Amino acid sequence: MKRDHLPWRPVQPATVRWNASGVPVSTAFDDVYYSQDNGLEESRHVFLSGNDLPQRWHHHARPHFCIGELGFGTGLNFLLTWQAWRELPAPRLDLHYVAIEKHPLTPADLRTALAAWPTLEDLVRLLLDAYPGLLPGQHRILLDEGRVRLDLWWEDAAPALADLLDREEPIVDAWYLDGFAPARNATMWTAQILHAVATLSRPAATFATFTAAGQVRRHLGDAGFKVSKVPGYGRKRECLRGVLADGYSAQASAGTSHWDLPTTTPTRPDHVLVVGGGLAGCTAAAALARRGIAVTLLEQGTLANAGSGNDQAILYTRLARKHSALADFSLQSFQFAATFYRNMFVDGALTAPTDGELCGSFQQSANAAEMTALGDALRPLDELAQILDAARARELLGIDQPSAGYWYPRSGWLCPAAVCRALLANDNIRVLENCGAVTLHATGAQWQALAGGQTLAQASCAIVATGTAATAMPQFQWLPLQSIRGQITHLPAAQTFDGLRAVLCHDGYIAPARAGRHSIGATFAASGDDPAPQSCDNQDNLAKLAAAVPAWRKSLESLDPAALEGRVGFRCTSPDYLPTVGPAPDLAAFLRDFGALRKNARQPVALRGRYLPGLYISSAHGSRGLTSAPLAAELLASVICSEPPPFSRMLCQALAPARFIIRDLLRNRI
Repeated sequence: MKRDHLPWRPVQPATVRWNASGVPVSTAFDDVYYSQDNGLEESRHVFLSGNDLPQRWHHHARPHFCIGELGFGTGLNFLLTWQAWRELPAPRLDLHYVAIEKHPLTPADLRTALAAWPTLEDLVRLLLDAYPGLLPGQHRILLDEGRVRLDLWWEDAAPALADLLDREEPIVDAWYLDGFAPARNATMWTAQILHAVATLSRPAATFATFTAAGQVRRHLGDAGFKVSKVPGYGRKRECLRGVLADGYSAQASAGTSHWDLPTTTPTRPDHVLVVGGGLAGCTAAAALARRGIAVTLLEQGTLANAGSGNDQAILYTRLARKHSALADFSLQSFQFAATFYRNMFVDGALTAPTDGELCGSFQQSANAAEMTALGDALRPLDELAQILDAARARELLGIDQPSAGYWYPRSGWLCPAAVCRALLANDNIRVLENCGAVTLHATGAQWQALAGGQTLAQASCAIVATGTAATAMPQFQWLPLQSIRGQITHLPAAQTFDGLRAVLCHDGYIAPARAGRHSIGATFAASGDDPAPQSCDNQDNLAKLAAAVPAWRKSLESLDPAALEGRVGFRCTSPDYLPTVGPAPDLAAFLRDFGALRKNARQPVALRGRYLPGLYISSAHGSRGLTSAPLAAELLASVICSEPPPFSRMLCQALAPARFIIRDLLRNRI
């Protein structure tokens, strides 16, 4: 799954034609996506009944049930499974669905294909609203208040399964093997693929598939399944079902460094402490509360008072010509966040324009070569970003615009404090504000939150989300976090700026006014630590905006920087500009276990990492916390609850706090 330095481009979509019956047919494999007789009943017979669903959900022992699918196609199997889950009486377990698809349908083709099923209309609409189109990578979609989690892996099956296998943790309770027919797409039915399916299966996991091909049956049997032939549906005489044989045990990989994987699987906690009431802490608390876990959130002052305290924050990302961990995480987290906040507005948790507005954003660019290079890649991804000339940008922004650039139609601005309050409005979350400086102390199997000599709360699991203040705790003193001072300027709303209809990003940013004023900025000062606003920074913000919108220059120059209000915040960043999200490593144990890397960086150390039990961190979100924090919270919740991850292993490693220890060992700096 390593793509570093490869050209960034959309995934190759499925090519589809429609037969006389209106059924989609893959032109590459000359096979239908579902039965021409009755696609709904075929899917229910083959896949749901074939895995004894929904009956198994009534007595499943774990809080979530995971289905793995090879070949997402039109999403019909997922929609029918989701429909069956919705029909269960409350309380219900969570449904986690991981689908791997090399050639996804375009949004337009998906909409056409699913229009054939009016009984699924409501579910189809929700799926289409969150569908990631042809954006490469892995995409988590939350449905039904997060109780249904759909992970779409736009990947070839072999490397995707290998990536999941590399974590050495079985995750799947039932498999839908729904690639095109083995005679037409043999690569989906190899012994290697089906062995990976078995290895990723939990005890007593089942599979179902429409095919009864002898080679597939033998491969599944050899992989460890007890296989049965049963009557097929419609024109298909037979299909296969099976269950993982008793006593089957997957073989762990050897000789590979697994420093990012804990030596023990965490036990799902009933109660979690979250220290920090900004976006990182509040999104983490909400992700756990969605899973029915009790959360106590402790904040030194008041909610969203530090780095998350600005009136307006921009839902922001950047494009890149080549893949990298930073580029891929930026886009996948942006895709997730845009849908996440849209749903908060739809559900009434946020109100536009008081709490924000997803009005789109325009990023000026003077790099014509880069825009030309990205033009072809973005053409199939116009729901993500578009390249605009100055005239079209002027139409969308509603103001004079001298520059070409990138338009992000799903972007906009939000009030971080409003987002934080909305996220914490959950019966599973208890909020303690004005706690003072909180430290964590391990006692037995519990983490105690201490402040002012008193124990405020305790739980078996804790998350630290306090920005650079995390390094004041002994468990994180070694983290190379950096504080960057930033100042915004409050610009009073005026007729000059009234035409602005969307967010404008340049060397700074400006959004449509909130409560009678615009927030513009922000400055960057790696060495500054003065918390008081400075008129020179207001002047800097005004000058950058005047350069971006020359038509406003006269009005901006008439303002007195010393008379304008401003606000200072301190961004927490990491050396590689990626967030720091994951379990807290035991530094001393890491230095002992992986110390050989000092002398030989290529020496494989076949050990897992040792971590402080039940302790996690979400930090270093920099100036993009509004974008990165929601998906980072899903990553934390998935690790804590032993669920399938929302990312490839490479991205999980790129975010893991222990990466800094390993890098310093490799460079013999520690």
